[in-house]
Amino acid sequence: MKRVKQLILMTSISLTTTVFAANPFFETYKTPHQTIPFDKIKTEHYFPAFEEAIKQHAKEVDNIVNNLQAPTFDNTIVALEKSGSLLDKVGSPFFNLLSAETNDELQGIAEQVSPLLTEHSNSIKLNENLFARVKAVYDQKDKLKLTVEQQMLLKDTYDQFADNGANLSEADKAIYRELSKELNLLQLQYGQNVLKETNKYSLLITDKSLLSGLSPDIMEMLAENAKKDDKKGWLLNLKATCYVPFMKYADNRDLRRELYMAYNSKCLNGGEFDNRENVKKIANVRLKIANLLGHKTYADYVLVHRMAENKDNVYDLLNKLLDAYKPTAEKEVAEVQEYADQHGAYFKLQPWDWSYYSEKLKDEKYSINDEMLKPYFELENVKKGVFGLATKLYGIKFKKNPNIPVYNPEVDAYDVMDENGKFLAVLYTDFHPRDGKRAGAWMSDYKPQWMEGKTDSRPHITIVMNFTRPTASKPALLTFDEVTTFLHEFGHSLHGMLTKCTYKSLSGTNVYRDFVELPSQIMENWASEKDFLDGFAVHYQTGEKIPAELIKKIKDSENFNNANFCLRQLSFGFLDMSWHTLEKPFEGDVLAFEAESMDPTLVLPKIQNTGITTSFNHIFSGGYAAGYYSYKWAEVLDADAYSVFAKNGIFDKKTADSFRKNILMRGGTEHPMVLYKRFRGQEPTIDALLKRNRII
Repeated sequence: MKRVKQLILMTSISLTTTVFAANPFFETYKTPHQTIPFDKIKTEHYFPAFEEAIKQHAKEVDNIVNNLQAPTFDNTIVALEKSGSLLDKVGSPFFNLLSAETNDELQGIAEQVSPLLTEHSNSIKLNENLFARVKAVYDQKDKLKLTVEQQMLLKDTYDQFADNGANLSEADKAIYRELSKELNLLQLQYGQNVLKETNKYSLLITDKSLLSGLSPDIMEMLAENAKKDDKKGWLLNLKATCYVPFMKYADNRDLRRELYMAYNSKCLNGGEFDNRENVKKIANVRLKIANLLGHKTYADYVLVHRMAENKDNVYDLLNKLLDAYKPTAEKEVAEVQEYADQHGAYFKLQPWDWSYYSEKLKDEKYSINDEMLKPYFELENVKKGVFGLATKLYGIKFKKNPNIPVYNPEVDAYDVMDENGKFLAVLYTDFHPRDGKRAGAWMSDYKPQWMEGKTDSRPHITIVMNFTRPTASKPALLTFDEVTTFLHEFGHSLHGMLTKCTYKSLSGTNVYRDFVELPSQIMENWASEKDFLDGFAVHYQTGEKIPAELIKKIKDSENFNNANFCLRQLSFGFLDMSWHTLEKPFEGDVLAFEAESMDPTLVLPKIQNTGITTSFNHIFSGGYAAGYYSYKWAEVLDADAYSVFAKNGIFDKKTADSFRKNILMRGGTEHPMVLYKRFRGQEPTIDALLKRNRII
């Protein structure tokens, strides 16, 4: 028997060694800056790596729990902060690729690993002995001589346990475990359904006359869509690069309606991708979790750790903005309706008419449209402009590094150097839509920043977008909105790249959700500044600099129908808050609930059998539940903050240096209002935003 056991043990060791040797996650990366070796990682590597990473993390936590020394900040709080490095190493590329380069195999692994990760997290957060050590340190916080950042780490660590059930009874902990596993799986299924439903739709047009109004560039893009699908004609889909320009320019009202209905009825038409039941379950499970943890609603649970603090303050902001913007929005609708009437539209404007007639009115009033601007916004030039802005403000420089492995040939990786030529970060850029990429634009990291003694471990950041592709005859020419989106996500990346904190859980964008959009939204202000555009916006064919009169038209038109855009954002904020201020389980009609929630913000007719709830990734599968208001909250901050640049000069180094030192470098090491006031000298008001939008 002893010999059999030895053979089993030897076989086990041999198998383990083989698995480890064949799996890149178990090796030290021999890549530039130890970046992820995407060229070596295969799909089959993920699940065994997750299993091993969970085991290692569990052992690290056990070592903290079983430490015979009295709990201290270092042996408990810092030890917890440093634990789980292998799990981070595996999870980072997996979950980033799940959004940017997914496939059926990755989604299958996600469904397998999600319950394991949730159970693992619960086993840590609900570990009574571990929490006792954390609490012992927390209870003596006033006696400890901690830095401000250490105090924040201690508070965050304690709150993570308390907010995730550590104070519950054993019976309630068991309930919490099941609820959190159920919620994570529901959110995963919801997001996968949205992607699959989006990819499922296509409409082939073979009669070119039906596509009148579309520019040659758009027509070429649609023809290439068809060619990729082995079809002849022009193929419409629900990706933003098709949907947005089609709704603006297509003369055919019936086709606009058809595409609108398809886009706005995603995941609510029955069938395998219908999300209505998922929505109910997600809202109800979140409510159960909140109630279990002593909160009346899920919003009450979430907003404790936000600048807004509570739902009354959120609604106060939303209602103030609604009161300020709605009268202007109604005037905007009346003006577009009058224009449409004058041009033969003998009907009340419907949502599928809005972009079309708005764009024509804008062109008539300001003689400006996307097709006039796109030749000046060739992607490579825009990159130079956006990177150059960071150089002017913060002294940092970007150099493409072809030796850094990437997950798709379209992705570029850059070495980012500081003003002294010292390595600062890696930046990945991924600009164009693919079937494996979810809609929208976002920033994330593959590796956060942290300090170990005097060693500053620098971050690896990624920005992902869905911009207009190059065609056979033209390079990628961006719309002005896409340029603005680039600046927005690049602002997030600056927050991630310029950070300098001791602890990774506090560095970069690890800040309150309603503060994280400040560094991104403030960057959008440069998009219409002449001094910025003059530096890079040249015609892709002639090299001619963008004319001054065109820039003036951009500036003059930037508030065109802006009140309607604001109401659209407010409608999402109200909807989000409605779902997350429920006090009783929801079993009603999802679309009726949505209609009632958004009704105060509507200035165009509500269309039956359409809605956003079933495809609202931000709040049902992303991190914005009870937090969508944060875009408007941060817009108040960014308008107020940019007023300092506007006053001192849009490239003013002193202002930029203050913003860098007080906001971008500090991460979540202090309360965001403390950081903001240190930069601005006062708390913000909505006045700067109202002035910028010419509401007052």
